[in-house]
Amino acid sequence: MKIPYLKKKPELKSCHDVTWEDNYSWIHQKNILEVLRDKNKLLPEVKDYLEEENKYTDHHLENTKPIQKKLFDEIKGRIKLDDESLPYKDHTYEYWTKTTKTGNYSIKLRKKINSGKIEEIWNGDKEKKNLSVEYFGVGDLEVSNNDKYLGYSLDTKGSEYYTIYIRDIESNEIISKKIPETSGGITFSLDDKFIFYSKLDGNHRARRIYRHEIGNFKDQDQLIFEEKTEAFTVGIGLSSDEKYYFINTSDHNTSEQYYFSVEEKSPKPKLIMKRDKGILYSVSSWNGKFYNHTNKDAEDFKIDISDSLENQKWKTFISAKDEVLIGGLTFLNNWIIRSETSNALDKLFVRNISTGIEEELLFSDENIYVPGVSLVQRDRNTNDVYLGYSSPKTPSRVYLYNLQTKVKKLVKEQEIPSGHNPNDYIVERLEYKSHDGRLVPLTITRHKNTKIDGSANLLLYGYGSYGSSMSPNFSSTRLSLINRDIIWATAHIRGGMEKGMKWWKEGKLTNKKNTFEDYIYAAKYLIDEKYSSKGKIIGMGGSAGGLLMGAAVNQAPELFLGIIMAVPFVDSLTTNLDHSLPLTIGEFDEFGNAKDNKEHFDYIFSYAPYNNIKKMDYPHILITTSLSDNRVLFDEPAKFTAKLREYKTDNNLLLLKTEMNAGHGGKSGRDGAIEEIAIDYAFALKISKKI
Repeated sequence: MKIPYLKKKPELKSCHDVTWEDNYSWIHQKNILEVLRDKNKLLPEVKDYLEEENKYTDHHLENTKPIQKKLFDEIKGRIKLDDESLPYKDHTYEYWTKTTKTGNYSIKLRKKINSGKIEEIWNGDKEKKNLSVEYFGVGDLEVSNNDKYLGYSLDTKGSEYYTIYIRDIESNEIISKKIPETSGGITFSLDDKFIFYSKLDGNHRARRIYRHEIGNFKDQDQLIFEEKTEAFTVGIGLSSDEKYYFINTSDHNTSEQYYFSVEEKSPKPKLIMKRDKGILYSVSSWNGKFYNHTNKDAEDFKIDISDSLENQKWKTFISAKDEVLIGGLTFLNNWIIRSETSNALDKLFVRNISTGIEEELLFSDENIYVPGVSLVQRDRNTNDVYLGYSSPKTPSRVYLYNLQTKVKKLVKEQEIPSGHNPNDYIVERLEYKSHDGRLVPLTITRHKNTKIDGSANLLLYGYGSYGSSMSPNFSSTRLSLINRDIIWATAHIRGGMEKGMKWWKEGKLTNKKNTFEDYIYAAKYLIDEKYSSKGKIIGMGGSAGGLLMGAAVNQAPELFLGIIMAVPFVDSLTTNLDHSLPLTIGEFDEFGNAKDNKEHFDYIFSYAPYNNIKKMDYPHILITTSLSDNRVLFDEPAKFTAKLREYKTDNNLLLLKTEMNAGHGGKSGRDGAIEEIAIDYAFALKISKKI
């Protein structure tokens, strides 16, 4: 089949006395945010190109259709389709969700405590059908405190512009005006007269908090708070003790918080502490005291305590530890539960408030697992919590745990209908030296029969941005590759926070290349240790992980058999120079400000995947993107693909697949998500010659 061709329209760009040519910049439209909302505004020439690429991808993956179907059935077969969540006790009702064999979206149910009558208050499949839309994204689903109203927010394009609706549960009627262009979150006031929400500005940034009176169809909503700094975005939530609303405003690196009492008739948010560059803090209130989770004078966070916000006298409650990330707090009347992360592993601790004694909650005799805690009920006068854990080989298990008696009862176990034996799998936690001697954690999951002699293919997953840590949890989907002799390895590279705040700092701004080096050194280590061989590794990453893939493949293409890049941030210099795009300004502390800082410009230019494509052999590459994605615009992977076609000197596959009705997270619905995974895995099996 004819290779798709994107027309060249050379444009000279310049910044800081550096000039470069961009042959494909013309596909980025000035009205791009309008295109995200209405795909009919897309340039016809660009639409034709994307559709040609889709046909080309379909053609080359035609022989994988049977394995795609098999993978889809396999992955779906590991999901208990007709499942129910554990109940959460509110004041009057118990609430829970369920999924069905035929449905793609969840159903929200409730019943009065000590009653047998079950009500269905939300059915995602019915809602989608009523709207006649292809894409259906639910932002939030909240029930009012009096249990009478359902607040929900929907995105029907994939562009993350959420419209809020409020419905009377009994009559099923909309009882307030719909509120468009919000960030999706809904917070009911305790008296249920109002909701609070954040509105998106013209650049898709949430910078205003409004209060909407329930039942109001025409009047303007009341502006409660406005953030003046373009890089900061805002959110609002209720405190643990339900006495205050806290407004949080932040970028990735600095935060500031305001509060007002739930009893204020006309809310006037008061500042807690003035923002200080590089300082993150988050205050919560419980039982007349205020707890501040902050990195001020504590690189990996600490928790301070004060009796008042008007007259703040902060004392240390939980001390900082080097390279141990101190997490937030969960409060009960008699207990405080908190988390810690070190060396890419999480721990939970519980403190008896009356004695002050703290101990670790131990879950399992496995060395590598992910623990979790959640509340059983809204009333905090209880000793019961849900404790859960999973590991790369063990499906999720949740226990009802009594903190007083330490008695635990298994109440939910993730069922794998098609069968699963954890003993068939081996999980290893290794450490390897990166380019500068730093030890990087690596989690490996493999089938016990897979040989460690260099003959196996290996999928190396990485992310490494925004301080986002990759947890070693259970994934039933990955078994489709692991069972076919493909080892799954996750590199806990710098840019995440697996080893604390320092780990993030060492992988951002002008340290960003550590992220790429850590990943490349992971591949080299896995080759040296015979987990795989040169040219047998498949790299995989999405979004900022796609930036990682692009940088790694430009630097060390010979290590890889193939690369799978989802919604990849590959034209990172162009995006960083455009301050009108939704995320750019808020990410100056993550990637730098190339427009106003020559050092940042030179550094980003030196690694940005699009700008560093070379005339050389590249491995097989599958790139997926979505037309309505506002986080990584579709034109980044489109330009990257077009330029790569021009430069690469091999005959390996280069495939670009664009979802024409989806956003950053891909298709909506359970089946849509599985279909996308099946395509990625079918590509991996095709290039590994396992079909």
